[in-house]
Amino acid sequence: MRRAKPEQRELLPDIRFNSVNIQIVIQHVLKSGKKSVATGLVYDAMDMIKERTEKDPMEVFDTALKNVGPVMEVRPRRVGGATYQVPMEVSNERRTTLAIRWILGAARDRSGKSFSDKLASELIDAANETGASIRKRDETHKMAEANRAFSHYRI
Repeated sequence: MRRAKPEQRELLPDIRFNSVNIQIVIQHVLKSGKKSVATGLVYDAMDMIKERTEKDPMEVFDTALKNVGPVMEVRPRRVGGATYQVPMEVSNERRTTLAIRWILGAARDRSGKSFSDKLASELIDAANETGASIRKRDETHKMAEANRAFSHYRI
């Protein structure tokens, strides 16, 4: 087990939208260290959101993150040789991390088109409470609800 938690690195906001969350998305899109490509993909997706919805893309992005982020999740807990799935509340930092992970995963799983197009579609769907990432959140909430009987084993 780890002795001390590693210190959190300070992440600078992105250039265009001055948002730390956009910078986190860019870091998660990153493959093979090609940051300029990842930045271009995310910014293209934001431009597509602006074209399609005619709203501020940051507003759509923030709404999507808020909608997808789970409130409860289950964590395994060993008690007397048995492992129980214990429902727990999700911290704000983990909520945004999970939301970003699920949105990007759902965007990658979409068929056809370019990645920026798929990401824009998934963000718009998430902002409208539809799409694969919202389904993933609902699944997580159902699991937490189903295992509510074990909530007295909280860590």
